Amino acid sequence: MLTVAPKLPGTDGRKMSKSYGNTILLTDPETVVRQKLKTMVTDPARVRRSDPGNPDVCPVGDLHKIFSDRATMDKVNAGCRSAGIGCIECKGWAADALVQLLNPMQERRKKFEENPRLAWDILEAGTERARKAAAETMDDVRHAMGMSQAYEPTGGER
Repeated sequence: MLTVAPKLPGTDGRKMSKSYGNTILLTDPETVVRQKLKTMVTDPARVRRSDPGNPDVCPVGDLHKIFSDRATMDKVNAGCRSAGIGCIECKGWAADALVQLLNPMQERRKKFEENPRLAWDILEAGTERARKAAAETMDDVRHAMGMSQAYEPTGGER
């Protein structure tokens, strides 16, 4: 409800889901992303290249709404509605946008694949920071409530 596209479309036009087998994975190399998008379903009313399309009902149009910049969206809207572009060209622009988004993530991931200890070091450092922050918070809570971790017997107890 709060986004331009209510769901991320899969390559078959349904919602993207691993169980449907219609996903584009964050780890997919560029060639795989482009191949998956080439086979992606488009506007069902656009049967021939010369038929005008409607990017608002096309799953590839939904990908553009999510990943493409304004200039590309303008080209898609004008070209699709006038049959000035074909679906393959439109899919290529969507692939360009996806690859541009995925490449930096995949590059960052490579250093962790090459040295898995880096990820553990980050997790351990984060755990230690969280432990310290939690201890400070609990000290503040105990102080505010007049509590102490140490047992302090009062006069009448054995």
